[in-house]
Amino acid sequence: MPGAWWHAGAVPGRGGLEITLRAKLGDGLDGVREYMNFYSYTCLEQNVSRAVALHDQSLWDAWMARLPAYMDSDGLLKYFPSDALEGEDSLTAYILAISNETGWPIPEGSKAQMVLGLQQFVEGRVVRQSALPTADLTVRKLAAINALARFSSAQPKMLDSITLEPNLWPTSAVIDWLGILRNLEGVKDAPAKREAAEAALRTRLNFQGTTMTFSTERTDALWWLMISSDSNAVRALLELMDQPSWRDDVPRLVRGALGRQQFGHWNTTVANAWGTVAMDKFSAAFESRPVTGTAVVRYGSQNESVQWPQPKADSEVKLPWQSGQVPVTVKHVGTGAPWAIVRATAALPLDRPLTTGFTVKRIVTAVDQKVPGKWSRGDVARVRLELDAQSDMSWVVVDDPVPGGATLLGSGLGGQSQILAAGEKREGWVWPAFEERRFDAFRAYYRFVPKGHWVVEYTVRLNNVGTFLLPATRVEAMYAPEMLGEYPNQPVTVEPAP
Repeated sequence: MPGAWWHAGAVPGRGGLEITLRAKLGDGLDGVREYMNFYSYTCLEQNVSRAVALHDQSLWDAWMARLPAYMDSDGLLKYFPSDALEGEDSLTAYILAISNETGWPIPEGSKAQMVLGLQQFVEGRVVRQSALPTADLTVRKLAAINALARFSSAQPKMLDSITLEPNLWPTSAVIDWLGILRNLEGVKDAPAKREAAEAALRTRLNFQGTTMTFSTERTDALWWLMISSDSNAVRALLELMDQPSWRDDVPRLVRGALGRQQFGHWNTTVANAWGTVAMDKFSAAFESRPVTGTAVVRYGSQNESVQWPQPKADSEVKLPWQSGQVPVTVKHVGTGAPWAIVRATAALPLDRPLTTGFTVKRIVTAVDQKVPGKWSRGDVARVRLELDAQSDMSWVVVDDPVPGGATLLGSGLGGQSQILAAGEKREGWVWPAFEERRFDAFRAYYRFVPKGHWVVEYTVRLNNVGTFLLPATRVEAMYAPEMLGEYPNQPVTVEPAP
């Protein structure tokens, strides 16, 4: 395996091999835990998913206590506690479903309102339009009925408004249909319908090497409904794991789902939450044989060994990069079959704008500058972000860092200047659903961004003296994270006031 020298921009002396040895997959997914632990965006779904992926029930309980602030008058949940937003059926169905799967409770009052809201949505008494102009009502209704069926709150007549054509549905809808047939009593010819749905799902599965894909992936990425092919893969594993006809296929489903990970995690917060639950249940059902003996890791001249059983769930071996092409081997002598997860890390600075779905340009101008051409303590700057989307996208976040100790103006709190912020401009056919003016960054969340150009501006006062290194400005589709744009920021020097 090559060292970090293979990339010309890699920082010398940083990174190496991180090899985690684990008796059970479900005991820990390091990449998932790390990703979710440091995940920075703050909508309701993402915080609930973090709690599940981190096995943190206290965090779950804290967010469940806040549900009334995120609930609209129809009992449906909103991504942010904003009066300008309506609750969404997809988000409500997700929170109910993941609660049932984990066994973690929702307060009875909130749960009753959510159940009633979804029932009225399925029956057509509550109407919610899709974020995109597309025919997704069947998919959304199936997700809602599946969530209701988990709590014995669905009825077979709810299916009367749906044309049952699983061969034509996206994969997520087929998985929801399987859940409905499992949990909803009274569906006519349920065994035959389930057999047909499983056959439809089986024909879509494609195993290449260690990765599982679906033949319908191009149409399965319903990002505006928080649905991705990764979430489909781990949800399919959950749904099929205890089916006798699929038992021999479960190890391939697990390996294939894990093979979909990039940088040690799945692509969305929803997929990471479902994936954590799926791996926990797989481990409990399929990894009961204890691991004993010794595992030896060799990387060039470096050797490390791990004795089993371990007092902890896993053991991590860190080995710095060696020069040139050097093989790495992991060998276990003993009973059982421990897992080895190998990560190669390197520090790679962003030295030019990155565009994969979005383009971002950042322009800083002076609003109040004591010394022309230099920033001094107390100066006020206007930041202009010029953004372009290559296609329509839902739930987009713009994340722009500010120097340490700076103050974002315009909120009207703490004596912040409304006058200095009065010149801020917004251009384009977009409007933020929610804004965060944090101590470290400006963030704007958009429920829908159409293809094309838009501009957002904000005003910041520089309060601290020093040279500040800023991370990249980033625009990202939260449920299609491969759609992103980054803009590298230069260090900012703030001098004492003259």
